[in-house]
Amino acid sequence: MAAPEAKGKDLKGYLAEIEKLCNEYLVEKAPSLPDGAREAIVKFGPWISLVLLVMAAPALFALFGLGTFLAPFSFLGGLGVGFGYTLSMIFTAVVMVIQVIALPGLFKRAKSSWTLMFYVALLEGVHQLVSFNLGGLIIGTLLSLYILFQVRSYYK
Repeated sequence: MAAPEAKGKDLKGYLAEIEKLCNEYLVEKAPSLPDGAREAIVKFGPWISLVLLVMAAPALFALFGLGTFLAPFSFLGGLGVGFGYTLSMIFTAVVMVIQVIALPGLFKRAKSSWTLMFYVALLEGVHQLVSFNLGGLIIGTLLSLYILFQVRSYYK
């Protein structure tokens, strides 16, 4: 007797479902931003991201350097504090790298860069979830996804 086939999906399948669901609720059912606002977000958003990344880079390098030195001591405050700090640093580093990778494509309005920013929004949502920051999870993630999906049609 043959074993039944697994009907599991891979990660891309789940992400495609999430994207489809977000498109349904954040584009088709939610009120749309005015065309001028969407165009401004697409036009100036990458520049704002670039400026913020450049301004944040020295502080983040200092924080990562100091954090590496002090990480063992953060566990003195308890396992939750040390683990939370370490997890936050890992999420921050991954998100920053993905944003830097996506930035050139955002200037060119490439769909692949929009997809990377979608992954960043989802990663930030997971970060808020594991940090038990429900306000950031609901408000921050929903706002990020709303803006992303409102401008999605501008990226080809």
